[in-house]
Amino acid sequence: MSRLYDISQTLRPGMPVWPGDTAFAAEPTWMLGESCPVNVSRLVLSTHSGSHADAPSHFAAEGQTIDAVDLVCYLGPCVVLDMTHAGPRVEPEHLLPVLPSRVERVLLRTWTRFPHDEWCSDFTTIAAESIDLLAERGARLIGVDAPSLDPEVDSALLAHRRVHHHGMAILEGLVLDAVPPGHYELIAPPLKLAGADAAPVRALLRELG
Repeated sequence: MSRLYDISQTLRPGMPVWPGDTAFAAEPTWMLGESCPVNVSRLVLSTHSGSHADAPSHFAAEGQTIDAVDLVCYLGPCVVLDMTHAGPRVEPEHLLPVLPSRVERVLLRTWTRFPHDEWCSDFTTIAAESIDLLAERGARLIGVDAPSLDPEVDSALLAHRRVHHHGMAILEGLVLDAVPPGHYELIAPPLKLAGADAAPVRALLRELG
């Protein structure tokens, strides 16, 4: 049986979130007991909580919302590349030695150890030229373990805009610590949230048999 890697963050109270964004919270609304047959909870969260997919509408006025994106982008063959040596930005010269000639989906590991318990502003970002290179090789999705393709303090969003130009999909906030570089099957469709600019995903990688 092929090994399955869960590359999703655990949504939980106290998890780090983008500065100023909505903190995750969960509380019971119904509780199992003598007078109630079920447990039911209420969630408060950002559309960008944990491991998530950005919709084009997140950064492009004319972009699709997350309920309208092509789910095929989030399902199928992908390659995981180790970019832990590349900081502060993944440039084409970091990718060229390890990037296959043709790819469909590319996940980049940039953290040596994912920061589950604290927000780190100095995450590795992706050069716009690297997005162009991935698109040239056929990529329809880029995924990263960082919270964003672009720097925390950056209104230009050059990497995001190159992704939009090429019609690619984005996954952010993945956890790739336990995943060796190589080829896998990606399974990571976003939640179908009407009109939303992003949505959490339960991202999985399956080893190719």
